[in-house]
Amino acid sequence: MTNIAITGASGTVGREAIAAFDGTDAELTLFSHSETEDLETTPVDIADHDAFVDALDDQDVLIHLAANADPRAEWEAVRGPNIDGLYNAYEAALENDLERVVFASSNHAVNMGNAVSSVRPESTIGEPEVVRPDDATDPDTYYGVTKVFGEAMGSYYAKRHGLDVVTLRIGWLLTREELRQTVAERDGPGERYARAMWLSPEDCRRVLRAAATSTLSRTPLTAHGISNNGKRFLSLSETMLALDYRPRDDAEAVLSDDESEREGLETG
Repeated sequence: MTNIAITGASGTVGREAIAAFDGTDAELTLFSHSETEDLETTPVDIADHDAFVDALDDQDVLIHLAANADPRAEWEAVRGPNIDGLYNAYEAALENDLERVVFASSNHAVNMGNAVSSVRPESTIGEPEVVRPDDATDPDTYYGVTKVFGEAMGSYYAKRHGLDVVTLRIGWLLTREELRQTVAERDGPGERYARAMWLSPEDCRRVLRAAATSTLSRTPLTAHGISNNGKRFLSLSETMLALDYRPRDDAEAVLSDDESEREGLETG
């Protein structure tokens, strides 16, 4: 049995992380910033180092999702949770001898070059360049900058302390209906971004489970957490190989209302 701690468990991605381990022998411990009526979690302030250390007692794996996830947030809003809180997460993992940390990074850590302008982070140019996990980072916002920091911290703790670290650049988690409403038969920069970055709830569970449980050939490992979208530009081949991740959904199939037309897994 593996003991897995999940911070940010009451968030959208956090709830999929919980569902990812249904039917497994994993024992989950759920943390959130505050109490949640519909979910049994333990409140923890990730800015409180000692509280974070105590929270991870007897854990094996940390899935660290807690953050200010607003891509348009100003620096003062993201600095505390995304910088100080992230440092505390790695220190708490180290002090408790955890085996692995799965850090929720973001596509915003590498998105500036493919955005239509520097002030439109959730947009995509007509012919975006492919981004592979080991390409140079290219943050598009202060939020993206904090995720680059998190990736660098993961590299440090992996190489300095031998911690298994998976940095998971998460795309845009939407239900099928939310995706349809977002795109709505339009093809502007925002719609192109949604088509490229879509992460279905089912694929979200798959990639989180893979990140937490797959045997790693190297650490740190940077992976892309999106679905098998026909118009993606975040490369999936490296993630599929390293984590045995098998995404099954495609934004184009959903938007065509015929998911049976998917051509299967690609490697680009």
